[in-house]
Amino acid sequence: MFSTVSAPRLPGPDRRVSAAAGKRVALALFTGVTVDHDLTAYDRYAAEYHCQHTPTMPNGTAAAKEFFAPIITNYPDFSVSVKRIVAEGDYVTIHSHFKMTVEDPGIAIVDLLRVRGGKVVEHWDVVQPVPATSANGNTMF
Repeated sequence: MFSTVSAPRLPGPDRRVSAAAGKRVALALFTGVTVDHDLTAYDRYAAEYHCQHTPTMPNGTAAAKEFFAPIITNYPDFSVSVKRIVAEGDYVTIHSHFKMTVEDPGIAIVDLLRVRGGKVVEHWDVVQPVPATSANGNTMF
């Protein structure tokens, strides 16, 4: 699943890459865009032609900016709360709670980013609406 763009093709995270450094880059990009609403974070922390594995989004920083710009403009209360971050080698996983408005129950998102050479080079995500109730009593967060 994850050997689509970057080399070498390994069965898991590239442990030669610093997880701490990757975590700093991925979190700076993520919070820059989603928390600070600063689209120029893509220019600093993402490779210009980063591979976007979200099926509805083209590759590259320009497309990412085009995706987030109307959200930031049209939803002034758009907020993101980072719940957990896990990093190993060149992979960084960020679990967060996105809300478009204050009263919105939001969506839970898991973003998986690959960081190489100090830049995010690939991105995958899993998105799930936050349910009003839970069948097992456990909440999303």
